Amino acid sequence: MGPAKRYERDSRRAYVVIAVGILGYFLAVAQRTTFGVASLDAAERFHATASQLSLFTMLQVFVYAGLQIPVGVLVDRFGSKAMVAGGAILMAAGQVVLALADSLAWGVVGRVFVGAGDAATFICVLRVIPAWFSFAKAPMIIMLVGTVGNFGQLLSIIPFSAMLGWVGWTPSFLAMAALSAIVGVLVLAFLRESPDGQSTGGSTLGLRRTWAAVVTCLRDPATALGFWVHFTVQFTGTVFALMWGYPYLQNAQGMTMGQASFVMTFFVLTNFFVGMSIGRLVARHPERRVMVSFAVVGAGFLAWSVLILWPGTAPFLVVVAAVVAIAMSMPASMVAFNIIQSFIPRRRIGTATGITNVGGFVASLTAIYLIGLALDSQVALGWVSDAFAPEAFRVAMSMQAVVALVGSAGVLWSARKVRARYGPTVV
Repeated sequence: MGPAKRYERDSRRAYVVIAVGILGYFLAVAQRTTFGVASLDAAERFHATASQLSLFTMLQVFVYAGLQIPVGVLVDRFGSKAMVAGGAILMAAGQVVLALADSLAWGVVGRVFVGAGDAATFICVLRVIPAWFSFAKAPMIIMLVGTVGNFGQLLSIIPFSAMLGWVGWTPSFLAMAALSAIVGVLVLAFLRESPDGQSTGGSTLGLRRTWAAVVTCLRDPATALGFWVHFTVQFTGTVFALMWGYPYLQNAQGMTMGQASFVMTFFVLTNFFVGMSIGRLVARHPERRVMVSFAVVGAGFLAWSVLILWPGTAPFLVVVAAVVAIAMSMPASMVAFNIIQSFIPRRRIGTATGITNVGGFVASLTAIYLIGLALDSQVALGWVSDAFAPEAFRVAMSMQAVVALVGSAGVLWSARKVRARYGPTVV
C-alpha cells in the first residue's frame, strides 16, 4: 500500500472532514436534547416528581462533564475518528435503553449512556481543526462546529417532538438510536485525522505522565480562563434547552407544545446567526473576548429578569425576544475554545479542551439541580400547591443568578492571570 495522499490546509477535503465532524456533533446535540422535549411525557411514564425528573438530566450532564478530561486525554492518544464513532454507538445504545425503559432506574441508565457518548463528540471534533485549517480560519470553523451542530436541537424540537405525539415514546427513541448508529458508520468512513492521513494521537503515556500533562494544563491560566468563560456563558442556554425550557414555556407561560416548539426554533436559529457574528468579531478583535462574554451573559440575565418580573404570562413576542437573548449564550460559549486554541500547545489541546468543556456543564448541572430543588421546596413549604405552577417557576429560575455570579468572579480572576502572563491586550 502506498503512502496516504497529502491534502492542504483549508482545502476542499478539509471542509469535507469538518462537515462529517459537524454531522456527528449535530446528532449528538439531537440525542442530548430529546429528553428535554419529552420531559413531561417522562414524568407521566415514570411517575416522576420535578426533582426526580431533574435526576435524568443531572446524571447525563454529570457523566458528560466527568468524562471531559478523560476524553481529552484519550483523544490526544487515539485520535478523533475512534472517539467520535464510539460516542455515536454509545448514544445509540442509550436511546435504545431509554426507548424500552419502563422504570425510573432504567431510564436513568439510558441517559447515562447518552451522556457518555455525547462526551466523546464535541471536543474530539474540535481537535481536528488545527490540523486541517489555518490559524486565520480556525475561529470561524470553531463557531461553525458549535452553531451548525446546535441545529441538531431542531431535530428534537420538530420531527422528534411530532413523532412523539404521533407514534409514542418507544418508536421515537428507537428512531433516534438508528440515526446515531448510521452517523457512527459515516464517521468511520470519512473522518480523517490530519491532511497527511496520519493519526494525530500521541505516544502512550503512563498514569503518572498522563496526570502530569493534566496538571500542566490546569496550571496554565488560559485553561482556567477557558473553563470559567464556558462555565459562565454557556449554562443558562443549556439549562433551557436540555431540561427546563419546555416545562417553563408550557407551565409558566401557558403555551401549548406546538407554541413551545415554535419558540424553541428561534432558540436554535439564534445559535447560527449570532454564532457566526461572534466568530467574525473575535477573529478580528481577540482582545475583546472577555468583554463579548460578559455582554452575552448580561443580555441573558436581563431577559430572565423581564420574564420573572412580568406580571402573569408575558406577551408572546416578549417571550420570543427573551428566548433569543438566552440562546445567545450557546454560540458565545465557543469563545472559550478559541481562547484555548490561542495559547495551549497542540499536543495538550485535547486535554485542555476537555477541561474547558467541563465548565459549562458543571454550571448547567448545578443550575438544573437548584431549579428542580426550588420547585419541589416551594411545595414542601406550602408556598404553592403544584411544583410546576407559574409562581413556582419565578423563584426557581432566579436561582441561575447564583451560578452566574460565581462564574463571573472566576472569569475576572483568570483573565487577570492570562493578561499577566501573555500580555495586557490578549483577551
